[in-house]
Amino acid sequence: MAKILEMPKLSPTMEEGVLSAWHKKEGDSVEVDDLLADVETDKATMEFRAFDRGTLVKLLVPAGAQVKLGQPVAVLGLPGEDVSGVLAGLAAGSTSKTAPAPAPAPAPAPTAKRGAPSALDRTEHEGTPPPAPEGRVLASPYVRKMAREMGVALDGARGSGPGGRVALADLEPLRAQATAPVTTALATARPTSPLATATLLPPEVRPLSLMRRTIARRLTESKQTVPHFYLSIDVDADALVELRERINQELANASPPAASAADAEGARTHDKVSINDLLVKACAVALTRVPECNAQFAGDSIHVFRRVDISVAVAVADGLVTPVVRNCDMKSVVAIAREVRDMAARARSKKLSYEEMTNGTFSISNLGMFGIDGFSAVINPPEGAILAVGRVRDEPVARGGQLAVGKKLALTLSCDHRVIDGAVGASFLAELRALIEHPMRVLTG
Repeated sequence: MAKILEMPKLSPTMEEGVLSAWHKKEGDSVEVDDLLADVETDKATMEFRAFDRGTLVKLLVPAGAQVKLGQPVAVLGLPGEDVSGVLAGLAAGSTSKTAPAPAPAPAPAPTAKRGAPSALDRTEHEGTPPPAPEGRVLASPYVRKMAREMGVALDGARGSGPGGRVALADLEPLRAQATAPVTTALATARPTSPLATATLLPPEVRPLSLMRRTIARRLTESKQTVPHFYLSIDVDADALVELRERINQELANASPPAASAADAEGARTHDKVSINDLLVKACAVALTRVPECNAQFAGDSIHVFRRVDISVAVAVADGLVTPVVRNCDMKSVVAIAREVRDMAARARSKKLSYEEMTNGTFSISNLGMFGIDGFSAVINPPEGAILAVGRVRDEPVARGGQLAVGKKLALTLSCDHRVIDGAVGASFLAELRALIEHPMRVLTG
């Protein structure tokens, strides 16, 4: 008997996902725990695995489609089983497992050629649909997707298909029609300033990815519900830079002889410590000394953690993720460096698990590699604080009554005032300053 496969909840925060790739095709046999598809959630690419065995009779959504939680995505049944009744039920909404349909057109017949874009637009075999209600645009999901990619707004559009249905062939004329007034105005008007011309150009419309939607929602909630305050210091970083160079030189000298130049280059990049790695370790030590900053607000209580799990902000194509380095206070700087490098690489390829990006106790965001002197970061809830790190910069300093060039580092601590008071945040930064300016204490702390 045919069974409808729905989009499962692959992470605790998942409400929808992009079905990025199918690993099974129609007609393939499926065993329990077989990998069916890859699903991109707001932070990572998750595996959609089978809970039942059978044959994948029908795929209901194409690769690349955005799918709501619980939406039907495929039909599992017996080899050659007729599932037209199930498909008709889904299209008509006569079952409890109705897929949200973005367009009113019925589902294509099971004999339609799979994957052919033109099949999404054909209506001659479906009969003439009734005229669209006032303000409603008739268009297939494929046409709507192509319209978004072309930047064509379908609001109020009537196409050449039955009942005013917008077909693929209508998109180019619609785009030309929308841009014609702009082109005419640019050709005939004599603008008084460059700004007058620029205001006539339509913007590039980029739909929000799941990750960007989540970032927008969480950071809006953070700024609206978390009372932020900020503490900034400027620390001497000469000793920290010198220690980093010494550690990397020791690592290079300790590497075994390489069989080739490529192996030698790989060894140099593998065992290498950054300023950020040293700061992660320094923060971990400082948090053990000022545990009130290693805390979060929990409604009617404050949770002060015995573990030091630091979230490290990593920029990726769609936005920002925060892989968590666990038990930083118990790990060496080299171990932290290797872990951060591995997690950052997997974050950029969306291979991190949900567990690797949650339950941090403190965050670090470093924009120094982008040439930023200093900034204030938004707290990553439910954590109670985040440290913003700028670049190590050369500054004139007074040493022994003489002017010299020193290295400075700007740090800004964003605090949740429900958890951390000003004096507590200042105590943490004082400990952190002492560790950075005497960094051997970082290695022995």
